[in-house]
Amino acid sequence: MTRAPSVGIALATRDRAGSLATTLEHLLALPERPPVVVADNGSTDGTRALLARRFPEVRVLALPANRGALARTDAVRALDTPYVAFSDDDSWWEPGALATAAALLDAHPRLGLLSARTLVGPAGEPDPLNAVLAGSPLGTDPELPGTRVLGFLGCAAVARRTAYLDAGGYHPLLFFGAEETLLAYDLAARGWGVAHCPEVVAHHHPAVTERPHRSAVVRRNELLTAWLRRPLPHALGRTRRLAAEARRDPAARRALRETLARLPAALRQRRPLPPEVERAARRVEREPVRQEEPV
Repeated sequence: MTRAPSVGIALATRDRAGSLATTLEHLLALPERPPVVVADNGSTDGTRALLARRFPEVRVLALPANRGALARTDAVRALDTPYVAFSDDDSWWEPGALATAAALLDAHPRLGLLSARTLVGPAGEPDPLNAVLAGSPLGTDPELPGTRVLGFLGCAAVARRTAYLDAGGYHPLLFFGAEETLLAYDLAARGWGVAHCPEVVAHHHPAVTERPHRSAVVRRNELLTAWLRRPLPHALGRTRRLAAEARRDPAARRALRETLARLPAALRQRRPLPPEVERAARRVEREPVRQEEPV
């Protein structure tokens, strides 16, 4: 009898049919034969027709509108595998990577999410984030593989499904952009470990496109994360700094404006980190982690 796959793939997409097709060709050729769930965030470029025509074995969640990072949670809920690997429509996993990830998760029951080593573009250049994560000041934990971290790249992570859902998945207030830190905080707050495991390898082929709103969205979400989970003096200090930058920086003004619009909701959903996780967050602040670009 064939053993059921232990790792499924959750993929969110929107209006990127061409790169999605390339990604799925790689994912469906993996030796682990993972089930793939594509959560389509209301695409209008023929993505769904493409999926039906060329990839009938892929399960598609046809979302009526763009749900941002929440689409990943929809895909996780649709899977029944114990572990979930995340891909974007421009990223895929190296053959054998998912088997390695499953072995690590099997061997370390407290491991909630592992961050892979990411190779970028056709030349397979190491993503600079690899070195940042490998050099995390949190060091190692005998109960976890690799290096303890409080950040990761969204398209290069494998999670224990129960841990991901226990932590609540990606937070709806952030939508997209720098959303990984908050999930790492919430996993750690629930007692789950987050570790960088360079023996697991993901490939990322981002399009070289101009994203004029990227800086504002990332800064907004970093500040919202502070209001959602960090001590009030810390959140106030970051807000004052952004307000000062907004006097001369249009992206900072947009970030501040969008943060203030969401601040009442952030205060209603505020849940400060446990003391031990807050101490860890303060240690890694000296080594800021670049996050996934917003879609």
